[in-house]
Amino acid sequence: MSIAADYSEKIPNNVDLREDRRLQRALESWQPNFLSWWESMGPALPTQDVYLRTAVNVGREGWAHFGHVAMTDYRWGIFLAERNQERRIAFGQHKGEPAWQQVPGEYRADLRRLIVIQGDTEPASVEQQRNLGATAPSLYDLRNLFQVNVEEGRHLWAMVYLLHGYFGREGREEAEELLHRNSGSEESPRILGAFNEETPDWLSFFMFTYFTDRDGKYQLGTLKESGFDPLSRTCEFMLKEEAHHMMVGTTGIDRVVERTVQLMREHDTDDVAAHGGIPLDTVQKYLNFHYSVSLDLFGGETSTNVANYYTAGLKGRWMEERRKDDHRLIDDAILVDALVDGRIARTEVAALVGLNSDLRREYIADCQSGVNRWNRILEAGGVARRLRLPHVAFNRQVGAFAGIQASPDGEILPEGEWERRKGGWLPTEVDKTHVRSLMRPVYERGKIAAWIAPPRQGINGQPFDYDYVHLA
Repeated sequence: MSIAADYSEKIPNNVDLREDRRLQRALESWQPNFLSWWESMGPALPTQDVYLRTAVNVGREGWAHFGHVAMTDYRWGIFLAERNQERRIAFGQHKGEPAWQQVPGEYRADLRRLIVIQGDTEPASVEQQRNLGATAPSLYDLRNLFQVNVEEGRHLWAMVYLLHGYFGREGREEAEELLHRNSGSEESPRILGAFNEETPDWLSFFMFTYFTDRDGKYQLGTLKESGFDPLSRTCEFMLKEEAHHMMVGTTGIDRVVERTVQLMREHDTDDVAAHGGIPLDTVQKYLNFHYSVSLDLFGGETSTNVANYYTAGLKGRWMEERRKDDHRLIDDAILVDALVDGRIARTEVAALVGLNSDLRREYIADCQSGVNRWNRILEAGGVARRLRLPHVAFNRQVGAFAGIQASPDGEILPEGEWERRKGGWLPTEVDKTHVRSLMRPVYERGKIAAWIAPPRQGINGQPFDYDYVHLA
């Protein structure tokens, strides 16, 4: 049975919010603070309205409505996927037991922490992308930016609903804090490092939505397995929206590479910077940075916390129920990346302790699919150069390789050599300045900036030259 969202309510929802007046009042008192945060930290470019999709249903059939809407009037709401009355916990020591509809007392603190960390990432990316509208390469891209922003705002609502609905006073306090931390703030930064980095240009935005939102996909995928059913159902619905964010990144980089190839062929040179393009060397450096920063989001290669989350039934593996094992892992082992006698190698650890590595490997394989796609564009354009993912030890600040400096090939380097050579692997000020110099807005229908190719198709069957955004 699909449950339609109730749009007659002040807070659209499909969780019968009107049946819990206390919760409804608490969320309605949080709502003005959210709108104030959106006004001060959300998209800075003034608009009349934007062609956005709004969730209207969580059924297996169509789930979203498209139309022009003023962003301040966007109906952020609370949507959970359909409940399976027969659902049972699929892993850990509670495997086979009915999924929990309330928070088990012994796991209260751990569950709250998991929800807060996930919730903190959602407004952070909106803050990071606040000023990008001022340099949008087309109205199509501007619309996609705003779609990502409003959905990250709704994902914040999703986590706040869980905090308010299931964690009492502590949950309400945590929900307030989610609006008080800010990306890059000296006094109260966001919890995870990648969400305090700048997103100053559209190449960074495409890399962020490809690599960092993909980390979000995998984190949501593990929480979707949770024995706490409201969290599971929340994450299942969020994953529907997350797919669009990654599409923006995937096709954005497609179009950057495609335009660079066109300029290389047109001018018979690898140095397209002089012709208003982004050189492949620069694309590779941005890829190296965003990929390595995103790898850090998975934490250390080994983690007793994650082992405990799994055993408790709080957080599973990616595609847990498709795994061909006992889903308890008590006697299993896994090889994880490690420094062994000063060399990059692998070592065997208990599978439960190595779950971060298991998830990171799923992510790396997924990231490679995009690189393969971009390389097919290079091949089709007759360009011999290929993009690639750097070694897992490259530019790491978290985990086994945080204490070393490694090249993209995985060679451990002395500190001095790293400092001399890192400008060949990570964006330099010269690279960033060139990319920023290209960031001139194009707000005319059907037109696009010269550094990126137009998309192959528009949104929801509309053409590229549709009026996606009406500026104020």
